[in-house]
Amino acid sequence: MKENWSIKEIREKMKKGYSEEEWEAFKKDKRKGVEQLVARENKKKQEKQKLIDMHVDMSVFEARYRGDGYKSIAGVDEVGRGPLAGPVVASAVILNPDVTILGLQDSKKLSARKLDELFEEIQEHAIAISVGVMSASEIDELNIYQATKQAMQKAVEGLNVQADLLLVDAMQLPVPTKQVSLIKGDARSVSIAAASIVAKVTRDRMMTKLADKYPYYGFNRHVGYGTKEHLAALDEHGVTEVHRKSFAPVRERLGML
Repeated sequence: MKENWSIKEIREKMKKGYSEEEWEAFKKDKRKGVEQLVARENKKKQEKQKLIDMHVDMSVFEARYRGDGYKSIAGVDEVGRGPLAGPVVASAVILNPDVTILGLQDSKKLSARKLDELFEEIQEHAIAISVGVMSASEIDELNIYQATKQAMQKAVEGLNVQADLLLVDAMQLPVPTKQVSLIKGDARSVSIAAASIVAKVTRDRMMTKLADKYPYYGFNRHVGYGTKEHLAALDEHGVTEVHRKSFAPVRERLGML
């Protein structure tokens, strides 16, 4: 092994990879610049270990049911029950058990950048992905609970690989496939978390497109939720076809027209 590494060489090693023997040598190096590099690398290692531990904790249901003989386990989740505008979007995802995607968790806890990164990883490595969408008018016709259930059902039925088990976030679906409903499933199952991320990114991108069509409402910022900005825009510009007219703040404004 080479001795007398320059700090620049050690920095490059930290980026590109190093052996365990080299790591031990770096830790013994008393130069302040190297100590700072080692401290940063230690922090990265600790953060990665947290992600590994979280992944193990959130793979308990998948491991249990694979042990029972289930092979195609789909996580199912939805995004967009609460907004005043736009669709409710659901997703079903069958992850590849041979590929670990670190960082899968409740989509609400992730930054936009991390959501996009994980979305791309899921797209690349998942065995199957499907999305179900129910529009604002369909939500008004059915009610949000039934529309959400139908969006989830669409997502399951759209999978190009048939699931033999569904892990569903807090819902029972009218499908023949065996299913397990998990309260707060997106924080307990990597499969449901993956579905949550796919649904979230898909819906956010849909709302960004709607912002181009309806520029006064700020859909790209609040994705349809009832913020002060959104309510003020409703007061000034009125209700659009993508608003949920059965939701009280929209319905009340319709009554004022």
